[in-house]
Amino acid sequence: MSLKAFAAKVLARRATARAMRAAMQPVATQQAVLQKLVASGKHTAFGQEHGLGKVTDHASLVQAVPLRDYEALRPWIDRVVKGERGVLWPGLPLYLCKTSGTTSGAKYIPITKESLPNHIDSARRALFAYIDRTGNASFTDGKMIFLQGSPVLDRKGAVPSGRLSGIVANHVPRYLLKNRMPSFATNSIPDWETKVEAIVDETKSADLRLISGIPAWVQMYFERLLARTGKSSVKEVFPNFSLFVYGGVNYEPYRSRMEALIGGAVDSVELFPASEGFIAYQDQRPGEGMLLVLDNGIYYEFIPQVQLSGGSGQLGRSDAPQRLSIGEVELGVNYALVLHTNAGLWGYEIGDTVKFVSLKPPRIVVTGRTKHFTSAFGEHVIAEEVEGALQRAVAAHPCEVSEFTVAPQPAPAAGLPYHEWFIEFAAPPADLSGFALAIDSALQQKNPYYKDLITGKVLQPLVITIVPRGGFAAWMKARGMNDAQSKVPRLANDRKYVEGLVR
Repeated sequence: MSLKAFAAKVLARRATARAMRAAMQPVATQQAVLQKLVASGKHTAFGQEHGLGKVTDHASLVQAVPLRDYEALRPWIDRVVKGERGVLWPGLPLYLCKTSGTTSGAKYIPITKESLPNHIDSARRALFAYIDRTGNASFTDGKMIFLQGSPVLDRKGAVPSGRLSGIVANHVPRYLLKNRMPSFATNSIPDWETKVEAIVDETKSADLRLISGIPAWVQMYFERLLARTGKSSVKEVFPNFSLFVYGGVNYEPYRSRMEALIGGAVDSVELFPASEGFIAYQDQRPGEGMLLVLDNGIYYEFIPQVQLSGGSGQLGRSDAPQRLSIGEVELGVNYALVLHTNAGLWGYEIGDTVKFVSLKPPRIVVTGRTKHFTSAFGEHVIAEEVEGALQRAVAAHPCEVSEFTVAPQPAPAAGLPYHEWFIEFAAPPADLSGFALAIDSALQQKNPYYKDLITGKVLQPLVITIVPRGGFAAWMKARGMNDAQSKVPRLANDRKYVEGLVR
């Protein structure tokens, strides 16, 4: 064992024990975070207008700070962009993180001196947790590939701006610099297709041990790597490759294709990073949820999701939703996630939904997005359900799915409406009709409202439309989303996402 691997094991044991002490006292840990946030935020323009100085606990926070999504908070952020100091957090942020918007183009999320460690330290905790659990620190002796956005930053008003992964790339710990790939120059290439070819050139002869990125983009890198090297598996190119770190999407829909490319299974670590903050990471075996980061600058609230009003297509929620603290949540309930952060986000509805699988320590799974669901007919199908249904169908009808998305077809040329599944296969199932029926049956088991619509002859069973190889990549590029942080939306409530996908 190398000195670096030995040191990593020692540090991992200490860091994991420290994180678990905080996680086993979730209420006290979160109360301490709230007090710190309020102490810093009360003198800002936002804090003075909302009376943050009087906030002492969760109940008074709910009374003082209303819920806001990005559009509602945007007037405050616009003031920050223009260079006004002390608006949401003392001083100016270090960066503005550029991310995709929903109604008005790009969003700019502040990253402050206080919040930057949340993004970096939490990722380090995830790797330490893996080392401590498995004893495997060998990846620290080889190369690590991080597929991410460009580290070259622009300026938005008075503050540098860029993608989150690009911002973080400017703060790589010194001890990782020799291990890290690709180079700064290659990482700075703006066009993804050109960049991935350059990454292949730079890495194909390296001793790769770890790769990190969104599964769809890692899959593309692996495909290009094998095409260029003439090898049949990633393991032939990188014999010591042992760890895949991913976040942003569920890995399961990609697993069969990824393992076919790799040449077998490798360990994986799931992360829940967002521009607004690093929220959770996998600290146990796969399938046991992700440990919520409770002590690193984020105070959480949780809004229970309620049944949709029939066919409204909007997240059914009262005007004064119940806002719960970490001490009030329950197992197995879907919650919309709300953040208060040391980047100056207050009462911020991030748009993700989660479910607790453990309370002490708090571990979660991501179940979907509040604005990404299919409920054109009142069924409210969420990402967790379609991904689980697909996983069961793949097990029953072996195939390799490269990518997929789901949209309603409310007005077909003939027959009843249906859910249309757009699927790109690397290796299609032998029986496509049986595969479609298996998905539909599994989805009916997972969602009783969908089952009622099928059995009541309101909907016909789902229809699969095959997307040609490379179709999703071309579609994403046409939408300006061909970079290492963009993700295919799993669900839509109308047809705008799928226009142009199949011509």
